[in-house]
Amino acid sequence: MKIENLKFSEAASKRVYQDYMNRIKKATKSLSQQNQDDIYMEFNSHIFEAMNHNNQRSEIDALLDILEKLGPPEEVLKLLVADKKLEQATKTFNPIHILKALILNFTNGISYVIFFILYLLLFGFVFLIFAKISNPAEVGLYYKDHTMMVLGIPSNINEIGVKEILGNWFIPVMLLSIVVFYFIITLLLKLKKSINRKK
Repeated sequence: MKIENLKFSEAASKRVYQDYMNRIKKATKSLSQQNQDDIYMEFNSHIFEAMNHNNQRSEIDALLDILEKLGPPEEVLKLLVADKKLEQATKTFNPIHILKALILNFTNGISYVIFFILYLLLFGFVFLIFAKISNPAEVGLYYKDHTMMVLGIPSNINEIGVKEILGNWFIPVMLLSIVVFYFIITLLLKLKKSINRKK
């Protein structure tokens, strides 16, 4: 969608306005094009309305006052961009969007750091799959005497009574676990986001 920029009679006003709007584009570039356009139009509309209520001041003075009241886009949009990115991530289940959303939300609470750690733990399962492929005899789900269970590479693999449970099913079970836990963690993230919205 083509968004019309505001027209200014003074070259300085046009330059200041364009610089501010470019900062908005830069601050929102991680969002979907629709969200970028919505935010851009919202700011554009606000500036237009405020300029129409200019009380006989010069164009540049009025514009500078408006932009000062709006604040720096990088700070003003930080929470909004983080929230929109989280919304996009939980709708699409895209791991790249989820990673970006969690990084943007680190400053919004310890829970986002915990979610980030949970997603990182899923990479442990991926590591175990590759370890199983390269060293099938030493990687698996082991137990001893029906009491001790170890997922991965146990130190006491050669002891009597240590047995591997999954065998050839190890890789399919790990893949299924990654998918299931990924969806569970993402649904929990979605639930947390909806709880935050209600507050």
